[in-house]
Formats: sequence, C-alpha cells, structure tokens
Amino acid sequence: MTVKLDFEECLKDSPRFRAEIEEVQNDVSELETRLEKLVKQCQAMVEASRAYCQTSKSFVNGLRELGHHCSGDAMMEGCLEKFSKTLSAILEGQGELIETMQSVKTKLQTFVKEDVRRFKDVRKEFERSSECLEGAQARNAQAPRGKQHEVEEASNALLNARRGFRSEALDYVLQINVIEAKKKTDILMAMLSLMEAQSHFFQHGHQSLSELDQYRQKLNEEHTQFVLNSAREKRDMEQRHAAVKKKDISYDDSIMDFNADAANGIAMEGYLYKRASNAFKTWSRRWFSIQKNQLVYQKKFKEQPTVVVEDLRLCTVKNSTENERRFCFEVVSPSKCCLLQADSERQQQAWISAVQSSIASAFQEHREDTHSPRQRCSSVSAGPLGGVGGGAGGAHQEGQGPKALEEVQAIPGNKQCCDCGEPGPDWASINLGITLCIECSGIHRRSLGVHFSKVRSLILDSWEPELIKLMCELGNTVINRIYEARIEEMTIKKPHPSSSREEKESWIRSKYVEKKFIQKLPVTGRNVLLLRRSSAVKTRTMTAPRPPLKPKPNRATLPRLTDRCVSSRVESQRPGAKEQCECSKSSKLLLTEVEEPEEDLSGLHPGALLYRSAALQNFPIMADALAHGADANWVNVAEESSTPLIQAVSANALAACEFLLQNGAHVNQADSNGRGPLHHATILGHTGLVCLFLKRGADYNAKDKNQKDPISIAVDNANADIVTLLRIAKMNKEMREMDGAFGQPGDETYQDIFRDFSHMASNNPEKLKRRSADFRF
Repeated sequence: MTVKLDFEECLKDSPRFRAEIEEVQNDVSELETRLEKLVKQCQAMVEASRAYCQTSKSFVNGLRELGHHCSGDAMMEGCLEKFSKTLSAILEGQGELIETMQSVKTKLQTFVKEDVRRFKDVRKEFERSSECLEGAQARNAQAPRGKQHEVEEASNALLNARRGFRSEALDYVLQINVIEAKKKTDILMAMLSLMEAQSHFFQHGHQSLSELDQYRQKLNEEHTQFVLNSAREKRDMEQRHAAVKKKDISYDDSIMDFNADAANGIAMEGYLYKRASNAFKTWSRRWFSIQKNQLVYQKKFKEQPTVVVEDLRLCTVKNSTENERRFCFEVVSPSKCCLLQADSERQQQAWISAVQSSIASAFQEHREDTHSPRQRCSSVSAGPLGGVGGGAGGAHQEGQGPKALEEVQAIPGNKQCCDCGEPGPDWASINLGITLCIECSGIHRRSLGVHFSKVRSLILDSWEPELIKLMCELGNTVINRIYEARIEEMTIKKPHPSSSREEKESWIRSKYVEKKFIQKLPVTGRNVLLLRRSSAVKTRTMTAPRPPLKPKPNRATLPRLTDRCVSSRVESQRPGAKEQCECSKSSKLLLTEVEEPEEDLSGLHPGALLYRSAALQNFPIMADALAHGADANWVNVAEESSTPLIQAVSANALAACEFLLQNGAHVNQADSNGRGPLHHATILGHTGLVCLFLKRGADYNAKDKNQKDPISIAVDNANADIVTLLRIAKMNKEMREMDGAFGQPGDETYQDIFRDFSHMASNNPEKLKRRSADFRF
C-alpha cells in the first residue's frame, strides 16, 4: 500500500502539504459523486434484470407447454425440453448475477454512507482547528513587545491551537491514508465478485468474457496479495501513527533544518512574516525558501516563487530591534531592504544563520569557479606591438576584484565605511573615491543616482587599472575632510553602523546632494577668472612634438587637505585674514615650480581651481573644487578655451583624467584650436591617455583647425604605439558596423591590446615613453 500523505510533512503544514490535502479532498468529492451515480445505475440494472428474469421464466413455461403439446414428435419434444432446461439453467445463473449486483450495490452504498461521511467529519475538525491556528498565529504575531501579559496570553493560545491542530492533522492524514486503502480493497472486491458472477453466467455462450479469464485470474491473485500487504502495512501505519502522536507536538517551532546540499536545491524553507514596502507597511505570512543562491517566497505551492534577493553574495543579514514586533531581522542588498519576522527567537536565529551560511556557500562556489572572468589574474606579456602582448593567446582579464579590495582598503580610512563607519566595506563610489558598506552603497545607488555617485563592488565587479589607481589617490579620510568639514562646529551626529536606514539616507543626502557640511566659499571668490599667464605655453605646430614638462614632483610634496584645509583657505580670503592654510601655501609653492611664480589658489573660482589642480595632479584640491560646484568642463577662455581635462593631459596625469571623466568631463570637448583631449595626448605622445580616451569613446576622426585628425598627427610624430591604437580602434569599429545590429562588442585582439596598454600605463608608464624617430609607414 502506498502512503498518500506522510505524518512528518503534515506537522510542517507547508504549502506542499496544503496542496496535497486539497488534491485529496477534490479526489474524494469526485469519487463520492461517481459512486452515488453508480449505485443508482446498479439499482436500475437489478430491477431491469428481475423484470427480464420474470419474462424469461414465462417464456420458458411457454416452451415447456409447447413441448407437451408436441409430445407425439420425439425430435420436437426433445429439442424444446433441452432448450427449456438450458434456459432454466441460464435463468438460475441470471438470478445469482442479480444477487451479486445487489451485493455490489450494498458495498458501494456502505462505502459512501460510512467511510466517506467519516472522512468528511474528520475534515471538518481539521479545517476548524486550522482556522483556530491561523487566528492564534496572527494574534501571537501582533502581540506588542511591551505588553508582557498579552504576549504570554497570545503564546499560550498559540500553543494550545497548534497542539489541537497537529493532533487533528495527524488524524486527518490517517483517515486520508485509510480511505485511500479502503477505496481500493472495497471497489476491487465488489468488481471481482461481479466478474465471477458474469463469468459463470456466460460460461456456456459468450466468448468475450472467456478472453478475460487469464486477466481475471491474474487480478484475483494480485488482489489476494494486495489484501495481505494492505493488512500488514495498515498495522505498521497504525503503529507509526501511535508513535508520532506520543511525541510532544505542542512546541512552537516548525521543523526546519538547513541543508546546503539538499537534493531538491532548497537549502532552507519555512513560514515568515514579510513587511510590505508600500505606504501601509502591512505584514503578510509567506512560505520562504533559500534556493539557487536566492531568497524567494510564495503564497501557494504551485505559484511561481517571488524573488526577494537575486544573489545572496550581494546582501547581508542582521537583527532588527527597531520594530514593535518581535523576532524581526533584515536582509539588506544594494537595491532593497527586506524586513522579515519569524515565529520565535529560535526560528529567527535559524534563518539568520541559514542566510549567512548561504552567503558563504555562494562565495565559495564563486571562488571555485575557475572559468569566472573575475578570478583570472591580469598579466602583461611582451609582444611585437610595442611591448604589448598581441593576439588572443596573450589575453588577460581586467577582473581584479580581490586585488582592488586589497589595494583600495589599504588607503587610510578605507577600512571603514565612509558614511557610517561599518568595518570591512567592499563597495566603492568611483567618482567620489570612497569605500562603502553594502547598505550605504544601496542608498547611494537608489537615492543619489549616477550623477552624484557611481557605485561598484570591490569584489564582484571588474576593475580597470586606472580606476584602481584613481581610488588609491583619494580615500575616505580625504573626502570626509571636505564633505564633513563643518560637522564639529555644527555639532551634528554622524550615523553609526547600527543606525536605521532612514537616518543613513538622510545623512548621505545632506552630505553629498545638499552639501550642508562643506566649507562655503566667500562671495569674493565666486567670479574670479583665470587670466593668461605670461609664461603660458605657445601654440605648437603639428610636426614638432611638444617639449616635455618638468618632472612631476614627489607625491609627498603635493598639498594634501588637512582637517582645517578648506576652512583655512576660505578664512584667508576674508578681510583681515593674516594667514593661509598649509594647502594653499603648498599649492602656491608647487605652482611656482611648474608654471608661474607666486600664483595664489585661494581666491580662484571653483572651475579655475579645478583647472589648476588638474595640471598639478592634486586630487584633494580637485575633489574640493568639485564639491564646491566646479564644472568638470569649465573653459578657460584666456588659454585657448582649454579645459581641466586638457590640463591633465598636458601633465600626463592618467588618474586625474579618469577622475574628471568619472565626474562628467566630456572626452571630445575641444579647445579654440579644435583640439580635444585625444589630439593633445597624441601630440604629446601620451600613449596611456590615448588608450584611455579611446576606451571612453573619443572621436579619432575629429579634425582640428589645421584639418589634422589624431591618426595623421601620430603618423607625423612617428609614434608607432599610438598609430597602432588608433588604427586598431578604427578597424574594430568598422568591423562592428559591418556585423550590423548583431555584431560582437569587439574583436578579442582589440580588447587584449587595449587591456595591455591600460595595465602598462597604470603600472609601468616608463615603458610607454619610448619614441620611434626612424619609424616609417
């Protein structure tokens, strides 16, 4: 006998169990309808058979009377006598068949009136206890944390309701299994007896039933064995039922076990309350499960699961004590925050542990995947194209997640979240140059937008070398000295890791969007224009390369913002100010070395400040200028409409160019001579910058006032590396245009060459300083 429902499954009361219960109920209802119809048809057939037998007996008596009338004819008398005897024997078999049909009708009627009715009574008790349990669960979940007597009353009510429900559920499952077995035995026995009667009735005449003899015998044997097995399994099932019922079924925790290697792929499942994200904040009880590194839930068993977390590697889980309801915890991802509630503290800790284990398991699977591009280390190999590994064989990936995490977190202040101080942040804002925890990164992504903050994962996303270099130039300490310069004087409390999401979001918007905590610039410094210097560089011809700049000063000598940097610079512009901040003094000294003596940065317009600091590769001052509203595309009309990006090109500042591009600088904005950043990088022979601008979409066909495009400039200057890059970029675009809408994102060789140049420009820039004076095309 096959057990229809398992007793352990009914204790879980899962959607699967409810679906199976509903299926059994529908099956029993349909069975009752069909059996009632069959009983009526059987009764009609018995009555018709009795009428047929009565008529047949009259016919047999007529034959006998005819035989007596034909007594003078021995042949006729013998034929009629034998025929009448045969018909009499058939009528006797017909009577036995009628009695068998009457017995079949009685058995089926008894099954409907007794067994099905008993099933319905147990079902009513089960449904009543189920409704009581649902009501008790709702009252227990709604019990306020602060009212202990209501909590105890609700807990006791839930305990009693659960005890009653599980007892009735066990009885209901037993009744389902019994009726399933009894249905087979009773119906099969009735049909077998009817087959036997029919076989005996037609044993002298019909051939159709004789063909069923072998089948009848086989079915009879199987039925006999089934009866024996059913009796044995019924005894075992009753023993199991008694054993399970002896257990303590009043405990308040569902039967849950975390199993990462489950055969069905479900590592954990159970009921949780979920708070809606709408304005009403309603709570709904749903069946949650952890499967395929995702957290999903469903209301009914056959419904398509709703995904709460797409990838568990991108989330974290923690207790939530800020709600009135008990046993709450949060699953936080960059895109959303899901608040859940368990039925008890034990279940709460079990779910938190399960989510944490699933996160760890997901990361372990990710690390073991040797085909993942994020796990392949980058390398630079020498090749024929100017020291660059050519061809697909020398390709390497840009996936430097672990390397990016290690290098970026080594910067002072980066081991704590820039906004809330949570340790071990593994997210970053690439245009701000800061590290963030997963919750703050979600606020940056959803509440600020990419025009304020561009968020990436330090572990999961690919990191180009120039981005890593840019991140290492700034850091949380530097940026917070700018954006949090006034929090001490304003006596504002910065959020901490355990602060609510609403508090963190309000702080982040005030810090980066409203900029409430930065030092304000004085009115006198708002409209200062940057005039042409006497030592400004003159316009160069296209055939002569630009003379090299003075060596870049040591990073240690660059002016770094201190805690009083921005405020001191502002104070120095006010009437009566006697001293300037160390940053302004060092900036003045540094500009004296490179450009013009005694240039004062303290009174510059934010755009002019960005313009000057871009040439100095002074990232703190650049970040300060952008924080005060500097336009990344500010134009200095006094110097041929040059921009900060062009100034960074003149200093061969790869990271500074990347910083400006990430903050909205236009890669194709040209000066008054029609030369964009790509033109200037080509003229100066800065191969790494040429590679960067091409990757960022620079137009290599743009012509200046002399009708020179970057390719012709590179040819005139005999720079083999730049010519190679420009021509490969052009060829790659033409190949993509030929492939049409379904073209690939780029040739592998093209990707490999540009990747190698990027790594070389960031890690070994001296290899790109060579010239090819004797190069011929």
